[in-house]
Amino acid sequence: MTLQNIRMVTLKEASSKADLKKFVKFPFTLYKGSPYWVPPIINDELESFDKTKNPAFESAEARFFLAYKGGNIVGRVAAIINWIEIKQQKVKKMRFGWFDFIDDTEVSETLLDKIAEIGRSQNLEYMEGPVGFSNLDKVGVLTEGFEHIGTMITWYNHAYYKKHYERLGFAKEKGYLENKFPAKNADPVLFSKVQSLIKRRYGLREVNFTKTKDVLPMADKMFDLFNESYASLSSFVPITEVQKAYFKKKYISFINPEYIKFIVDKEDKLIAFAIVMPSFSKALQKANGKLFPFGIFHLLKAKRFNKDVIFYLIGIHPEYQNKGVTAIIFNQYHKTFTEKKIEMCYRTPELEENIAIQQMWKHFDPKIYQRRCTFRKALG
Repeated sequence: MTLQNIRMVTLKEASSKADLKKFVKFPFTLYKGSPYWVPPIINDELESFDKTKNPAFESAEARFFLAYKGGNIVGRVAAIINWIEIKQQKVKKMRFGWFDFIDDTEVSETLLDKIAEIGRSQNLEYMEGPVGFSNLDKVGVLTEGFEHIGTMITWYNHAYYKKHYERLGFAKEKGYLENKFPAKNADPVLFSKVQSLIKRRYGLREVNFTKTKDVLPMADKMFDLFNESYASLSSFVPITEVQKAYFKKKYISFINPEYIKFIVDKEDKLIAFAIVMPSFSKALQKANGKLFPFGIFHLLKAKRFNKDVIFYLIGIHPEYQNKGVTAIIFNQYHKTFTEKKIEMCYRTPELEENIAIQQMWKHFDPKIYQRRCTFRKALG
């Protein structure tokens, strides 16, 4: 065997708490000094990998790997199997996510070879990533827009990542768009009259909140509607009952209650919802992975005073899609954003194939500022 055939990269499975912490902290080294990378809260990330705390593990398996070269950590990847996807939806996919690496093809290849090995051992047909456990996890490798700061709900990555996928025989699977528009583009002339007509025609009314505790009793209905709204999309895996409780605890407290809007019919059945979050990107950069002693104050300040917001989720019951319900939602947000003096609105990654959602925003003159995609390779 020649020296060229000997791999200098070694893999170690991260199974202990100490190794998982190294797994979580590797990007802090890889992106040190980057003005665009947004660090997660380390303890939150560790909790999402804890089989006793994250309900995703009731229907999924995950293994975590670190790549070493010359005694240093040079890459990481999570190997994920979602059994709902495989057994119920008959999609024989090997997932991978949290994939980060230095600009060294030997490193990326070694990590992805491990994913392929696990996929083949389960008789799966292809591998796709980067993706998470569910549709509420981060998705996609950034391919355009590296000069923009990331968000707490997206992965940021170096520009060389895309080249590694292509060199290793991967092809684009799903494309995602991220758009932004100034809040002033949401001209009430476009929706104020329409929303009144829609409410009268279908017997609808809006529900607004001022306290988080008032949102929680309706949160399960919101996740049920989320499942109904997105069921037709090709990448969708429904949220389970246990995951609902987990996401309520994990996300609702981060969101200003006045940024959550519900629409109900005359029987008080939830037919639409929208969730907007303040941008925590700069606050998370200042926190640098830790809530204490000062990180929590940066986050609370952002929650109260940030002038940028992120449209996190919008769900509309299939019976009410294309019936103008979004005019009611936008009318409510216009009131809230005017009061809060919101300046810029960002949208989370949306599938290129989701034409309905793109049509919904067209009057606000949105601009695509980032693109990302997942990559796929047959396991043959």
